[in-house]
Amino acid sequence: MKKYLAECIGTATLVILGCGTAMLVGCDAVNGGGYILTALAFGLTIVAMAYSIGNISGCHINPAVSLGVLLSGGMSAGEFIGYVISQCIGALAGSGILALIFNLGNVTDMTGGFGSNGLGGVGGNAIAGLIVEIVLTFIFVIAILGVTSKKANHGSFGGLVIGLTLVVVHILGIGLTGTSVNPARSFGPALVAMISGNAEPMAALWVFIVGPLVGAALAAGVYKALEAK
Repeated sequence: MKKYLAECIGTATLVILGCGTAMLVGCDAVNGGGYILTALAFGLTIVAMAYSIGNISGCHINPAVSLGVLLSGGMSAGEFIGYVISQCIGALAGSGILALIFNLGNVTDMTGGFGSNGLGGVGGNAIAGLIVEIVLTFIFVIAILGVTSKKANHGSFGGLVIGLTLVVVHILGIGLTGTSVNPARSFGPALVAMISGNAEPMAALWVFIVGPLVGAALAAGVYKALEAK
């Protein structure tokens, strides 16, 4: 149970710090400051969590990462289900905490949807959004599989590499889809936004579930092929 609790806490932290930063600073394509701050918030949170709960659960805090690990033989189907449930609960908890803070403090949500993902940057085109999420998740997950491989020799720098990869992925993806690469991270804010009266993020939520999972599956398959003798 400790690893499931760790995944729940880690995912909640990711949503609070990542989505919370996006809500506070916005993601203005003209100025770009919001892009960088949000990208750093997500990436640095991964670094912090990797070095705090990584030795307990592996610090997946993302169903797509867990799927990649499952398909690579790193966990059982039962563990995978437990991880995904814990991650979704954590994302909901994190989004709920943000809603409480922003509502009680009367703070303006610059994203308009608790940092949820959307298709505005790709003209509302779901196929384009899927491609973005598949490609970005593929890059992110294959980096994780490489860094955490038994053949890797990155010492204690694995968490930093993973976090910086997420930063780079966000720098490109924020302006297109808001960057999900994480179904739980998309699910929590979208549901809380709907409860708060904004159902728009829920309409496109399937893109941010299917895209990352497909990207993760492709990454696992490609990495196994590359690693094979």
